[in-house]
Amino acid sequence: MAKFSLFSPPLQVVGFIATRSGDPERGPMVRMRPDDALIRLVSDGELVRVVSERRSEIAVLEIDETVPRGGVVLRDVAGASPSEIVRIVKMETDTHRYA
Repeated sequence: MAKFSLFSPPLQVVGFIATRSGDPERGPMVRMRPDDALIRLVSDGELVRVVSERRSEIAVLEIDETVPRGGVVLRDVAGASPSEIVRIVKMETDTHRYA
C-alpha cells in the first residue's frame, strides 16, 4: 500500500480538460507551476494523488509555468470541477510494508 506525504497546501482548479475517445492525449493528468510542485516535493512525470472533497484519483504531474500560482489544470480527473479546491499529494511508493 502506498503512503502519502502529509504536507499539501490547497490549490484551486483553474482549468479542466475533458478528453474524448480518439484524442491523442488522454487520461488523468494535473498541471501545476514549478514552485507549487517544489513545495510538495513532486516532479514532472511523477504519479500524484489529486484529492477533492468527493474523492481522490491518481494522475500524472506535468510542470507548466503558465498555470497561475496556487492553481492547477486537471485533465480527465473524475470528482473534481473548475474552481474547486483540491490537494496534490506526493505518493511515496518506495516504502514497502511486510506482514
